[in-house]
Amino acid sequence: MPRRVGETGPPRRRMTGPEFAEQPTEVFSAVAVSDEKDKKPKPPLGKGGVAIRTAGEIFITLGVVVLLFMVYEVWVTDLFSAEKQHTASDQLDGDWAKDRTLHPELVDGKAFARIHIPSFGADFNFTIQEGTGENALAVGPGHYKGTALPGEPGNFGIAGHRVGKGAPFNDLDNLGSCDQIVIETHTDFFIYQVLPYEDEIKGWAAGKGAQPECKNVPTLRNTSIPGGGAYDETFGRKVVLPSQGDAVNPVPYKPAGILPKAQQASLLTLTTCHPQFSAKERLIITSVLTRQVPKTQVKDYTTLLSKIGGAS
Repeated sequence: MPRRVGETGPPRRRMTGPEFAEQPTEVFSAVAVSDEKDKKPKPPLGKGGVAIRTAGEIFITLGVVVLLFMVYEVWVTDLFSAEKQHTASDQLDGDWAKDRTLHPELVDGKAFARIHIPSFGADFNFTIQEGTGENALAVGPGHYKGTALPGEPGNFGIAGHRVGKGAPFNDLDNLGSCDQIVIETHTDFFIYQVLPYEDEIKGWAAGKGAQPECKNVPTLRNTSIPGGGAYDETFGRKVVLPSQGDAVNPVPYKPAGILPKAQQASLLTLTTCHPQFSAKERLIITSVLTRQVPKTQVKDYTTLLSKIGGAS
């Protein structure tokens, strides 16, 4: 290597090889610094620490599983039920087009009527299937077998899911006294209205019962009419234990046979789980038949809404 001007001593040997290639002047070569001296060994976990860590991992895993289950139960089952509901609705329309007898044969799991709730919007409608088994309720609301049929004296009982599987009765607790519930059959529209709540009974006639939308809604507790005293436990809204299946008895909460059929009011009772995301109790909404409109008088449900004034 040539000596530089002023440089003394023996000439420096040029270092060659890829590991000695010249680096850009603005880049520092990486410097490996060992920090082994600064590392302190982690103390071993004792039995308590291992247990806490294991429990934490289990809880995290369970939380993920629960979250996935909720997603499936709330959203995925809704998608499945929507498809089943669409199929059931098409089949019901086909059946009605072929058969217009007053009371068609009821078949387990098969739709025979529709439910509309005007205050939930004009597009709220679900087919009603015969039976309350899981397969029937996965399609839509189901009819308690053995209870009355639409328009008949007695108690037409219907159950429905509040969460998942279409959740037809998700907003049932938003119904108030006198709100309308319309049951559509192949020949008629049966208009029921929610009975007074327990705290509205006293002074009903001079209070809310005097409002135009409530003019046909009785308290059912009038002892001057046949059987009136038997309905002393029947209100528009109740929360009961799952064991109280007598909520859908011909006379709610009373033994079967307490009144002859001719003296029974024509009721509609809707039941669902309460509160949401729990099966601890049952929410009961009971309504009374106030009007029957044959389909020969109205073209369809939309026409009926304009006739009855829409949401009450």
